[in-house]
Amino acid sequence: GFRYYAVGSCEFNSSKLNDIEFTLSYYYNKLEYIRFSSSVGKYVGYTEHGIKNAERWNNGPEVITSRGEKERYCFRNVGVFTESALTKS
Repeated sequence: GFRYYAVGSCEFNSSKLNDIEFTLSYYYNKLEYIRFSSSVGKYVGYTEHGIKNAERWNNGPEVITSRGEKERYCFRNVGVFTESALTKS
C-alpha cells in the first residue's frame, strides 16, 4: 500500500513570538510534495502534483486557515515546549 501523512511542527529558538515558525508538510510514500511555512506565508510545491495543489490552495481558503495555525497551535504551546526543554537540560 501507499502512505499519505501530514506533519505539523513549531520551530523556535527563543520564547519570542516573532521567532516561531509553523510548518505543515504533506508526504506521499516518504516524499514531501507540498509544505506550508508561516515565514513564507503560502504553500510551496516540490513535485508536479504538489505545485498544482499549491497554486490551488494559495488561492483558496486553505492558506488563510493555515496562516492562523501559528497563533492557534504554536503560541498556545510555547510555554509547555520551553518548560519541558529547560527541565531536561
